[in-house]
Amino acid sequence: MSTRQIAVTGMLSAIVILLGVTHLGFIPFFGTAITIMNVPVIIGAVLEGPWTGAIIGLLFGIFSLLQAFLAPTGPGDLFFRDPLISVLPRLFIGPVAWLVYRAVKPVNEIAAVALAAAAGALTNTVLVLGMLVLRQYIPLEVALVVAVTNLPLELVATVIITVAVVSAWKRLEYGRKGADL
Repeated sequence: MSTRQIAVTGMLSAIVILLGVTHLGFIPFFGTAITIMNVPVIIGAVLEGPWTGAIIGLLFGIFSLLQAFLAPTGPGDLFFRDPLISVLPRLFIGPVAWLVYRAVKPVNEIAAVALAAAAGALTNTVLVLGMLVLRQYIPLEVALVVAVTNLPLELVATVIITVAVVSAWKRLEYGRKGADL
């Protein structure tokens, strides 16, 4: 990893920790939680590549695991004591977001960031709920209800925040003033 990648990974990891400790990263919603803790993971992957995204995703997962043990907020936290639920799915958010970003970037960079954000949010939701069903913690019907209620809001929040932050970052990086949004 380059010095820049290490610095970006550290900065975004600190944001994951802040979002987790303050509970700002988990927005309560009808008995479940909408998470925006995937946003730093996606931003890291878009800016610095899949390894950066995977490392920040690992931290997100470890934080979810620790929170389930140390500061549970509801009965659903019991499931997140299983690392296959709390950690494993989060490892894939960054690499998937990076792949989507790289594929779409030659066409339109803003669209690439938006689609990468959507892909990252979708990856998180589908893999976590999929593992919950696979491990037989919840029935498929419950997972579908959670997905239908949570995913639209998570997608919108993740896309808006990610596009705004990455656009601002790139304007600063290239010395341009103003944003194209």
